[in-house]
Amino acid sequence: MMGKPLLYGASYSVYVLASRLALHEKGVDYDLVPVDVFAEGGPPASYLARQPFGRIPAFEHDGFQLYETGAITRYIDEAFDGPQLQPADPQGRARVNQIISIADGYIYPVLVWGIYVEQVSKPARGEQSDMKRLQASLSKAPIILDALADLIGDGAWLGGENITLADLHVAPMIDYFSRAPESLPMLARHAHLSKWWSRMRERASMRRTQPAG
Repeated sequence: MMGKPLLYGASYSVYVLASRLALHEKGVDYDLVPVDVFAEGGPPASYLARQPFGRIPAFEHDGFQLYETGAITRYIDEAFDGPQLQPADPQGRARVNQIISIADGYIYPVLVWGIYVEQVSKPARGEQSDMKRLQASLSKAPIILDALADLIGDGAWLGGENITLADLHVAPMIDYFSRAPESLPMLARHAHLSKWWSRMRERASMRRTQPAG
């Protein structure tokens, strides 16, 4: 499969970032095609033909079109040469998939939308924070970090002995969360999780995909 893949989306999106991290970790050259889902009137009709729900990212490789980040990153891992980003054994793969599900179901709505957006992004734009949502999210954040700390144990990576898709899905969300004032003290309560984050944010793939601002 020699064609250059296309990734459609915005550089700030955690799900676009997860897909880009997978591409960088596999050493795959690709083009990022900008799509603004917040544009007046919504995304263009040409994009909705690729992704009928209007979310990002979407992906194309050699005429094969795909959307949903979990499907995209698994395809990237399996379709291209490079280091394997999923464990070979069923239990290891199940653990990686569990962590990705945790990221989608809990980390993203709480740590990104509930804390980063309300405490950092909205004030930076001169908008009023939803304090009720922020406080609710701050109360849920320790549960999420406890769960991640339990899953990583004393290991180096979330999904096992090597970096996996689990790390690549969680890292962009922790990146945004880490910009909130309460985040670092919360992370500091978990030594191995803090070491994971320090290790993750220094990877070349993370440095090359940092959104502006």
